[in-house]
Formats: sequence, structure tokens, C-alpha cells
Amino acid sequence: MCAALAGVLVRWAAGRRRAVDLDGWTLRDEEGRTYTFDHHRLDGRAAVRVPTGVGRDTRTDLFRDRHHYVRDNRSGTAPLRNDRGRLVDDCSWGRRRGDRR
Repeated sequence: MCAALAGVLVRWAAGRRRAVDLDGWTLRDEEGRTYTFDHHRLDGRAAVRVPTGVGRDTRTDLFRDRHHYVRDNRSGTAPLRNDRGRLVDDCSWGRRRGDRR
């Protein structure tokens, strides 16, 4: 389950009881920039945020080390893929192109 927060590409929570090894998983923004998880294990039912700014990684925050926002806060998508390239979650927020709200 994912959510979009201001200044954060995504917040993703494992919806299962077992831990998830995120090593090699990728998160891609709409501009095509990819964040690759490196040696990160997410405990069961825990969450991790991927802030767009610069900072020190912790168990709950993995920084992209960018000095500017990498996504549009009004709308967008950020597909999360496992280490085999399979789509695990497709976080989206706001209006998508072509939506009529």
C-alpha cells in the first residue's frame, strides 16, 4: 500500500506479516528517474518513505539525495517493481491525464 506525501516520492507499507527484502527493487518517477533500493529489509507490516531530498538513510526513510522535487504534488504515479521487474504496486495520486473530475 502506498501514499504520496509532500516532499516524498512515496510511502510504501508492507501489507504482510513477513519481512520483505527490498534489495534490487525499483521505484520510478514520471520523469523516468529510478530509485533502486539497496540492501534494505522492510519488517512485516512496517512502512518506508522515500523522501526526494538529501538526508541520511534510516530504517523508515530512504533518501533519494536530490536537491529538488522529483514529482508533481498535484498528480502522478510511481510504479514499484520487485527485483525481477514485476509490478508490486502502482502508487498514484491526484488527477491523471484524461480524468474528468
